[in-house]
Amino acid sequence: MVSQTTAPAPADVPLSASPPVHAPGELAALAARHGLTVSGARPTLPVYVRQLWGRRHFITAFATAKLTAQYSQAKLGQIWQIMTPLLNATVYYFIFGVLMQTKHGVPDYVPFLVTGVFIWTFTSSSITAGTRAISGNIGLVRALHFPRASLPIALALQQLQQLLFSLGALVLIMLAFGQYPHVSWLLAVPALALQAVFNTGVSMAFARLAARTPDIAQLMPFILRTWMYASGVMWSLDTSLAGNRVPHLAKLALEINPAAVYIDLMRFALIDSFHGSQLPPHVWAVAAGWALVCGVGGFLYFWQAEESYGRG
Repeated sequence: MVSQTTAPAPADVPLSASPPVHAPGELAALAARHGLTVSGARPTLPVYVRQLWGRRHFITAFATAKLTAQYSQAKLGQIWQIMTPLLNATVYYFIFGVLMQTKHGVPDYVPFLVTGVFIWTFTSSSITAGTRAISGNIGLVRALHFPRASLPIALALQQLQQLLFSLGALVLIMLAFGQYPHVSWLLAVPALALQAVFNTGVSMAFARLAARTPDIAQLMPFILRTWMYASGVMWSLDTSLAGNRVPHLAKLALEINPAAVYIDLMRFALIDSFHGSQLPPHVWAVAAGWALVCGVGGFLYFWQAEESYGRG
């Protein structure tokens, strides 16, 4: 009986090959040398801003597509962009202006009310859209790599586009009630620009909060409704705050309320009977301050959680 034996492997040939082991520092240096970064890591702020600028065409296209599709299933289509705030203004007029008599003591009450409704709708719709910026586009967030701030910015831009589209109806109402174009109408441009920056910043802040705590989206209608009542949309804060009936701190809080400030600026620009004496002191400084603090602060707050969106 012949026994077979296996010849030993040569000494210079390993029985099993294993990859070389590198220290973590060596791997990091190797990745850096080849331009590799950690997947999903938050970029630095300057890089993030450059990435957003590089996606500017996507942001505008996304906003326009959302605006076009918003009423695509309705028979009246885009007419609802004008009809919705007008119907709200009509309801508010009969409830507050007629039944509650808030129109007394307010000259040009219809232009006063409609301006307030249109400008308030811009803020409330931007914030509401922001709370669903991540959760409402979770498939896009998980599938593609892009700066997540593109979403709340695009949704805020969508609301600005809708407001600009609706301003045609506001101008017609102004003309119908004797408010004719004046040089002061040019003040509407910086007022809307400051409001747009403010809305975008707040929208980004709530986008981060709602991405972590989805229940915030359910609370927003109650928060926004309370804020609307405190913003003088349906009545004159100047008349309501006259006298000593309101504590000083409450009066100050109502005067610097950002929504009320932007509404008052638009009324001051468009309505002849709304004079500068009805504006809070240093109103333009207050408006610019809110835009700066909320615009920059909301952006930084959103950016700090960039790597967490769409996970979990």
